[in-house]
Amino acid sequence: MTNEVRNNPARQRYELIVEGRIVSVADYQLDGTIVVVPHVETDPSMRGRGLADRLMRGMLDDLRTNEQSILPLCGFAAAFIRDHPENADLLAS
Repeated sequence: MTNEVRNNPARQRYELIVEGRIVSVADYQLDGTIVVVPHVETDPSMRGRGLADRLMRGMLDDLRTNEQSILPLCGFAAAFIRDHPENADLLAS
């Protein structure tokens, strides 16, 4: 399965593209260098395949590269970071 995580600043969201189709999104608002994430969603027909996890990994890699931090308001995003403590350094203080 070919997939790509991309930042779509015009729509203020990260998108997971699988086989040319957007299957999962993480909406955000930018507050300086803090990316506030209120919502992560996966297409209902694609749930249960770990796609939102892939999206989160790609988004966090991008934030690290761009020296940004995350404020996860979404329960899924917060749980993902809690379950992957290697990303805790990206949490906005």
